[in-house]
Amino acid sequence: MESGILSALGIDPGIIIILLFLLIIALFVLYVNVTMKYNRLKSSYNTFMKGKDGKTLEESFKERFSEVEAILKITKQNRLDIREMSKHTEKNYQKMGIVKYDAFNEMGGKLSFAIAMLDGNNSGWILNAMHSREGCYTYVKEILKGESFVELAEEEAEALDKAIYGEAYGVNE
Repeated sequence: MESGILSALGIDPGIIIILLFLLIIALFVLYVNVTMKYNRLKSSYNTFMKGKDGKTLEESFKERFSEVEAILKITKQNRLDIREMSKHTEKNYQKMGIVKYDAFNEMGGKLSFAIAMLDGNNSGWILNAMHSREGCYTYVKEILKGESFVELAEEEAEALDKAIYGEAYGVNE
């Protein structure tokens, strides 16, 4: 069978038959794929709708929506609680720095110490305890926003720096 159009174009009819055969195979593969997806979807739908009519399905949706609303209400309350807790923790002592030292050279060991306790705003106090042979002397100095209105001793300033800048808790050797 000879075609005048194909021979005028210079195309062999065998090539067209091979291309059509390949196209049929590709379409068959796509058909099988779509059929499998449709069957899975139909199976899922049947499982979902099993034993339910329109009324029970509507009740089930209402129940889920009420559960979602309850979860949203709880979430909103949790956010408010977290904000409130965050405000409270800002006022708690969060930062600490301690320095042990020998206040008087006649004493053996480092029995004296300066400890700084600060909140989230770097406000708090410094406690300085100096041990001597006669007794122990304790001083407290107030810290507001990282600064003292009373002059700090070297050890007190070091304890304050440790607390503010978050140096690891430890004892100076």
